[in-house]
Amino acid sequence: MGAPSAKTLLIGFGNPGRYDDGLGPALAEIALGWKLPSLTVLSNYQLAVEDAAAVAEHTRVLFADASRAGPEPFCIQPLKPRAEWASFSTHALRPEAVLALAHELFGAQVPAWLIAIRGYRFDPFGEGLSPQASENLRAAAAHLYRALRDGYIGTYEPPGAGQSAPSGHEEPHNRDGDHLNSSGSADGKRDGLPADRQSFHGD
Repeated sequence: MGAPSAKTLLIGFGNPGRYDDGLGPALAEIALGWKLPSLTVLSNYQLAVEDAAAVAEHTRVLFADASRAGPEPFCIQPLKPRAEWASFSTHALRPEAVLALAHELFGAQVPAWLIAIRGYRFDPFGEGLSPQASENLRAAAAHLYRALRDGYIGTYEPPGAGQSAPSGHEEPHNRDGDHLNSSGSADGKRDGLPADRQSFHGD
């Protein structure tokens, strides 16, 4: 749901250094090239408390992550705040916890969805998407582009999908991988030092 003038936030999260776990940041990188008005794109290894402030500045938010066992090629599911998953001491938050913090800290109640893109390979210490995950990413990107262009975001399940999609965000953990730089490419950090969170606006 939504209108073309809505301020939309897309947060792609995951670890590109674990193969298909990088599907969320890969979708964020694609979205950078669309240059759609009123679209802000964030990309990081994992969600953090700071994301709650970004959520509060927008009228709707999309979280993009890899799905380990969900429908192919992707699905879109609505999210609700879950305060019990929010903790200032954790290093990784779930999308529901970010929404809860946005409400608690900033009084924001923002419609939100999870884009769960099916992945297949999540081995540690390897870059690049598997061939089928790349196909699923292209399908998700095409769907999202049409939805944003038309001003409508809503639940989506591919034909034949019979259950909700478990995704990579369900077991929060530290994810080490590349961040996107201001040109939308990977900055290549592999030394374990944290890179700055990146924010992009389509203007």
